[in-house]
Amino acid sequence: MILTCGVDEAGRGPLAGPVCAAAVILDPARPIAGLKDSKKLSAAKREELAPLIKAHALAWAVAWASEEEIDRLNILQATLLAMRRAVLALDPAAGAALIDGNRCPVLPIPARAIVKGDALEPCISAASILAKTERDKVLRALADIYPEYGFERHAGYPTADHLAALELHGPCPVHRKSFGPIQRILQRELI
Repeated sequence: MILTCGVDEAGRGPLAGPVCAAAVILDPARPIAGLKDSKKLSAAKREELAPLIKAHALAWAVAWASEEEIDRLNILQATLLAMRRAVLALDPAAGAALIDGNRCPVLPIPARAIVKGDALEPCISAASILAKTERDKVLRALADIYPEYGFERHAGYPTADHLAALELHGPCPVHRKSFGPIQRILQRELI
């Protein structure tokens, strides 16, 4: 039997923090009720499901691409890199991958991209939940280091609150320097 993993990411749109990818091989003998696209679940429900996924899956892995990698490669390539890292970290290894979205990372196994796959394939839903909960944990930790930005509230997304904090304090080391709002502030600081 070929083990198929689902793969998804969290954190492509934020102005700060790393991008996270997760890969999950579900155990057909241990189904998990309530799996769906992480964006359709409350934070509390995601936090309830994440440990169940970890406990019941045949394998799961979470991997990252840093802010530096995002700035160097671009967000798409950094996301694909994080996805590749997650798939390659699975033990046991997957024999095939279902990727949420319209692009597949370069993998040594067959892979298929599925647009809105996180709503269609339970293994991608599980990966979506793990990627989101793990990234949220990291952003809460970054909020302790950089409390003036409110990362615990917006996870680095360009909310009005976050943009106002950027205007007041300028970017910090975990902001993505290649993203437009950050670039504009940095260029203004050079003038």
